Amino acid sequence: MTDASHAAAAGRHLVLAAVFLVAVTMPLSFTGPAVATPAIGRDLGGDLALLTWIVNGFMLAFGSTIMLGGALADQFGRKRMFRIGAISFTLTSLAVALAPNVLILDFLRALQGIAAAISISAGFAAVAQDYEGADRTRALGLLGTGFGIGLAFGPLITGALIGAFGWRSLFVATALAGLLILVVGVPRMRETRDPGAIGIDRWGAASFTAMLVALTFGIILGPDRGWDDTLVITLLVGAAILLISFIAIENLQTRPMLDLSLFRYARFVSVQALPVAVAYSFIVPFILLPARFIRIEGMNELEVGMMLLPLSLPIATIPFVAANIARWIPSGILAGLGLIVAGAGVLMLAFVPIGSAPTAFILPLFMIGAGAALPWGLMDDLAISVVPTERAGMATGIFGTMRVAGETVAIAIVGALMAAFVTGGLGASLDTLPADVANGVASAVAGGGLDQAATMAPSIGRAAAAEAYGAAFRSTMLICSAITFAAALITLVTLRSRKAKPAREPIMLEIGA
Repeated sequence: MTDASHAAAAGRHLVLAAVFLVAVTMPLSFTGPAVATPAIGRDLGGDLALLTWIVNGFMLAFGSTIMLGGALADQFGRKRMFRIGAISFTLTSLAVALAPNVLILDFLRALQGIAAAISISAGFAAVAQDYEGADRTRALGLLGTGFGIGLAFGPLITGALIGAFGWRSLFVATALAGLLILVVGVPRMRETRDPGAIGIDRWGAASFTAMLVALTFGIILGPDRGWDDTLVITLLVGAAILLISFIAIENLQTRPMLDLSLFRYARFVSVQALPVAVAYSFIVPFILLPARFIRIEGMNELEVGMMLLPLSLPIATIPFVAANIARWIPSGILAGLGLIVAGAGVLMLAFVPIGSAPTAFILPLFMIGAGAALPWGLMDDLAISVVPTERAGMATGIFGTMRVAGETVAIAIVGALMAAFVTGGLGASLDTLPADVANGVASAVAGGGLDQAATMAPSIGRAAAAEAYGAAFRSTMLICSAITFAAALITLVTLRSRKAKPAREPIMLEIGA
């Protein structure tokens, strides 16, 4: 190998190292606050509706802008946008740590989500540009492992930080991580961009973002205000109109932000369905369980971090292993088998009753984590393999959008399902209350806020509320399990072969490891 090739390889590895740091840091930005939310509520006050936006605001902003972030990276350069994203993430993390109330904190969390989206999409596109074939599979598998490390130890780190220094230290820590990325990683990245980029699809970006915001707001507000509320109906109908508008806009673009022609291919659709399945099998329990452990089971934040280790630790190791196994076994088969294991774990979790010993959670959580970890490190490569590498930003954006937007919508839907099941469980106890109070009680119980529900409706005992929560959790997990099994079947049927059929259009490449 020549000196030039050695230098090129070293440069690629430094890019990978920089993006790896981002992949480790970003999970702290949504799993950490999920654990910290009760502590933030105790310190700053605020009702459960505002507190839920600590997580929802970040996820919504992240999911609605990551596709735009990929387009910006293709247009203006991956290194430039990575630097802008890292600087913005560092500053907003510090600002969140100084937030005086929950409303401002929610707003800053949304800004933090936008910054994170730009960093992730630009970073992943840079890695995809520098690696090809099996090397790219392993590189993206390593990034999946980095993301898993952040997930695995995020709740434990969060619990330890809150116990020692308070919830604000969590965001100071993420700001310091962002500063490290800026100092160590960014200067060593090389600039790349899509030579065919001709501009930003502004109308497409605007319509998609507005659609996702309207849809998520509508789903989240539905349980509190009622599904027949004028605002809720307006938001959901508006989301449908905006989706139709987005599709029409993209079909008219020469270089659309989202190439809708890709959705004519079953394999491409199946790849996009993978992160949706992982959202219901892994992300939803990851977000719901801290509230259950703290508010229902009476644990502290450090104990929650320990409880989540069986769920999160497999994500730290298995994705990289799966990326190497994919050299012999088609990625689609590995992903499908993983979803079967994860679905079985969610099914077991559904039948762990309130008040169970902590050991009852170990096996189902480990099965969920191990099962979700198999597709975790393979999904990015599967997604990027569909388009030419010079449009890797678009591929990353599409996949990242499906992943995070799917997670955002899944969390909103699950929250609505929990509230609906709680309403059914409490039954006649809510019928005697005014509609707005009944909706508020159901939402509070669905979020684990039994004390808040008791304040709003003293006639409903804590035992009855806890029983309603347990039944709602069980029914919700059964639905999540069914979604995961369905996605596993689709994956095994459509992605079982190593090679895709030759594409009829130039934009299509093979899907596979």
